[in-house]
Amino acid sequence: MRKITNRRIVIGDVHGHYDGLIALLDAIAPGSDDQVYFVGDLIDRGPKSAQVVKFVRESPYHCLLGNHEQMLLDVVGDGEVNGAALQGWLYSGGNSTVNSYGDGGILEEDIDWIATLPTYLDLGDIWLVHAGVHPQIPLEKQTADEFCWIRDEFHRMRQPYFRNKLIITGHTITFTLPGVAPGQLAQGNGWLDIDTGAYHQKSGWLTGLDVTNRLVYQVNVSRRRVRKMRLEEAVARVEPSQVVKRR
Repeated sequence: MRKITNRRIVIGDVHGHYDGLIALLDAIAPGSDDQVYFVGDLIDRGPKSAQVVKFVRESPYHCLLGNHEQMLLDVVGDGEVNGAALQGWLYSGGNSTVNSYGDGGILEEDIDWIATLPTYLDLGDIWLVHAGVHPQIPLEKQTADEFCWIRDEFHRMRQPYFRNKLIITGHTITFTLPGVAPGQLAQGNGWLDIDTGAYHQKSGWLTGLDVTNRLVYQVNVSRRRVRKMRLEEAVARVEPSQVVKRR
């Protein structure tokens, strides 16, 4: 099959793995006519969040707000440090982000940029969001709480939320869903999850999806292994009845 140019490429949760991200982009080799989108969670848990944010901020690429960026904004977004929010963020991997910035602290321009990130992007036939949507709430009434944080209600949807759009997400590591192996993408009713757990020792895979050509590129951030496969070979089906509600 002839490869189509002018690609739409979606990158899963990077979580501070700058070296893995660069290796992944080297494998994908985006051209000037390609559109690249990040689903959020650039930061936390991995060792180089500051470098990831700088790279994406200065690139021509698009990025969504993830729950980890939202946690950072909850801490410092209004100019005052929220002590309660700070403890929760540090516990969730924010300490790695703080360390990546060194003694100078998180750059104000990075915080200002993060505050501008959209919660979703409608690309016509695909709809990008970090976590998902609540299936029982009209879109215009949903907030960052749903778009950045939802899990179970979304994955248990028995009907697609959109009639003619595929929702592509990150947020939930795919192998935590029933029947999905580490490194596999997960697909349900009207949605596709590409967060393959780059930071997690059980996986280590960072995923980029070439939507246009239906190709999956992956880099293992621990073993520096690179692989490429067709989407059909990389995805596992998730049945909504098997998704167990989490506490």
